[in-house]
Amino acid sequence: MAHTKSGGSTKLGRESRAKRLGVKVQDGQPIKIGQIIIRQRGTHYVPGKNVGQGEDDTLFALKDGVVRFSEITKKNFNRTTRKATVVTVAV
Repeated sequence: MAHTKSGGSTKLGRESRAKRLGVKVQDGQPIKIGQIIIRQRGTHYVPGKNVGQGEDDTLFALKDGVVRFSEITKKNFNRTTRKATVVTVAV
C-alpha cells in the first residue's frame, strides 16, 4: 500500500523571482544619461523634465544632472484627483 499520493501534484515550482522594483536613485543624487531612476508597475511616479518613460513604466534620465522629486495634484479621467510624484532631472 502506497503512503504518498501518486502523480499529479508537486510541492515545488511555486516561487517566482523577485522583480527588483523601486527607486534606484534618490533625490539630490547625480545621474548620467540613460541611467534608470525608478523601476515600477503602473505610473505611481510621473516623468517630468529630462526624464523618459519606458514601455514597462521604467523612468530613466534623458540628460546628465541631479534627480529631483516633487508632488503635484493630478486629475483622473473620472474627475477625481490624486497626488502624484513627479521626477525631474535638473541640468
